Amino acid sequence: MKNHKVFKMPFASVYPHYIAKAEKKGRSRQEVDTIIFWLTGYNEQNLQHILENQTDFETFFAQAPQINPNVSKITGVICGYRVEEIEDKLMQQIRYLDKLIDELAKGKIMEKILRS
Repeated sequence: MKNHKVFKMPFASVYPHYIAKAEKKGRSRQEVDTIIFWLTGYNEQNLQHILENQTDFETFFAQAPQINPNVSKITGVICGYRVEEIEDKLMQQIRYLDKLIDELAKGKIMEKILRS
């Protein structure tokens, strides 16, 4: 887990992959956006600005209006690591997002994904 090149990777370069993964399984871009907004506190206008400005992951999470207080309820394995055990806070936040998108693609209902 020492490869932190992802921190400087533009969020806009990964966002289309999140959408493609969701759409391939019959889910929508709106659902992906809902997950992003829930996790970070961003809104549609913020997200558009992030995509246009090629904001990197480090800045994306550092400037998030509010990381959802229920992130501690996100558990399980992503990329071979238990998300709740990842020590690097930024990597953990990135993996939280990956985990939520995975759950969406696996058909989980939004209420469960958003820990409602």
